[in-house]
Amino acid sequence: MAIDRRRLLGSGKALAPLIIGQRAMAAAPLPPDWPDALPERLDGTGAPPAPARELVILNRAAYGPRPGDLERLRRMGIAAWVDEQLAPDDAADTEYRERLAQARLGIEYEKRGGATVKEERPLDLLEAPLDRLWALNDYEAVPWQEMVRPVEEVRAATWLRAVYSRWQLREVLVEFWHNHFNVSVEADNAGVLVTWPMYDKVMRRNCLGNFRAFLEEVATSPAMLYYLDNASSKASPANENYARELFELHTLGAPNYLNALYDRWRDVPGALEGKPIGYIDQDVYEAARAFTGWTVADGQDDWHGNVFPDTGEFHYHHGWHDPYQKRVLGVEMDPNSPPRADGRKVLDLLAAHPGTARYVCGKLVRRLVADEPPPAIVDAAVAAWQANLQAPDQLARVVRVILLHRDFAVTWGAKVKRPFEVFASFFRAVGAPFDTRGTPNLTWVNYVAGYRHFAWGPPTGHPDEGGYWLSTNGMLQRWNGLVYAVSDWFSALRFDPLAAMPEDVRTVRQMTDFWIDRLLGRPLADAAARDRLQRYLLAWGDDPDAPPVGDADNLRGRLRQLVALIGMTPDFQWR
Repeated sequence: MAIDRRRLLGSGKALAPLIIGQRAMAAAPLPPDWPDALPERLDGTGAPPAPARELVILNRAAYGPRPGDLERLRRMGIAAWVDEQLAPDDAADTEYRERLAQARLGIEYEKRGGATVKEERPLDLLEAPLDRLWALNDYEAVPWQEMVRPVEEVRAATWLRAVYSRWQLREVLVEFWHNHFNVSVEADNAGVLVTWPMYDKVMRRNCLGNFRAFLEEVATSPAMLYYLDNASSKASPANENYARELFELHTLGAPNYLNALYDRWRDVPGALEGKPIGYIDQDVYEAARAFTGWTVADGQDDWHGNVFPDTGEFHYHHGWHDPYQKRVLGVEMDPNSPPRADGRKVLDLLAAHPGTARYVCGKLVRRLVADEPPPAIVDAAVAAWQANLQAPDQLARVVRVILLHRDFAVTWGAKVKRPFEVFASFFRAVGAPFDTRGTPNLTWVNYVAGYRHFAWGPPTGHPDEGGYWLSTNGMLQRWNGLVYAVSDWFSALRFDPLAAMPEDVRTVRQMTDFWIDRLLGRPLADAAARDRLQRYLLAWGDDPDAPPVGDADNLRGRLRQLVALIGMTPDFQWR
């Protein structure tokens, strides 16, 4: 397929869409290791040259390399690096822990009565017990800035981890699962805001664990219970919001929704044997009944003289549960089952269904490999998923199969970074100190580029295909964001390009090549783009093999813009 590949880098300000090529992947068995060599290009139509496979890993299973990461990965070998990443040890994450201890985040508001609060506080709500967080859930007594503080701290810590954590693969997967089990902090319930550190921990505890256990932790988390209204679901009639998204987004997915073909459960192929090939609306309705009474201990009155505890914990209220017979996915559930048994049975059925394996594995491969998931990788991931249904590290085993598949790296150029990835990888590459006090600026820059950090409204989560992110305005905003990132006023980064270069890097040519290598780890695919970058740095000088003209402040400013321009190139935006 012929692809028009207009380069992003002209004058540095030209608007041009970043067009990502795709190719069909041939099915191939999973070998013990990758092939010795990768094809030079994806196809013959100007697709990007494939970089070293270690760079592919660091741009997909991590938020890009920091200085020294590529050399370390080459010494270890890819399989050893992946295995290390799949067994993260928090005690060994020393740099992140040190940065977290030093981190501060501002808060400012006016109290009732006129006194002003203006402080820079540590991120001490991340590990706060639930009772301390739940005490913030009081519209009448607690200022709004205090109620949203738990979310702001998780955002700041997320950036710190993305930039500094040794366990990069976990960070990539936590972001994936936050989107898969999406909850928006802009939901109309303060319980979502104040319990957000707990919801983030659900993602972190389970991202390399067992999917069935993951499902139940999500189902019983206050954030999800409020966001999809199950906290208020009671018998006659049950609220269907959570059950609908459980089927359509969390497990079987829309491809397995068969209501257009069948309107009775017994007509679905396999249903009479308790193994239907997909689901219909009847399954959603019945599942919604199974989850009635799954709510939050938030002090509410059940209208029958019972007042719930007010702790913010998951709470099962039997008086709201529909106790009668149910049938989900062809499986009958007896009436008057023990507490939570109906809902747990639904989770069992969904977690074990082959359609869930293919849908979720397809999403993982789309995130880690290509917008059009290569069938051979999906098949291998599905096989690993089904072979490890009961394994406590089921998801880690699936991810390992994906990352070590022979086709993993040959799809370079079939993904584009989302804004969060662009900035995280940029910060890692330049190596400048990241300051959490700039998180609000960073949240805003990502927001205007289309990435609503923890605030994507629909339950779908952020789109994971390039078409959404490659609008003219979206690209302009991410380019502008890189310019902001290297500026003096952007408080999230303290970047001095002169101080970052070794003393023997002196000429225009050397400086240009130094920063290209620092950000990309390889030459630019377009040699003409390198020449344009070099001419930009020359300013009014005319010898690329001589030091650039101008005083230190002038040169520092030009170098900052040079680095931002490299970040705008397709080579940096692809992964």
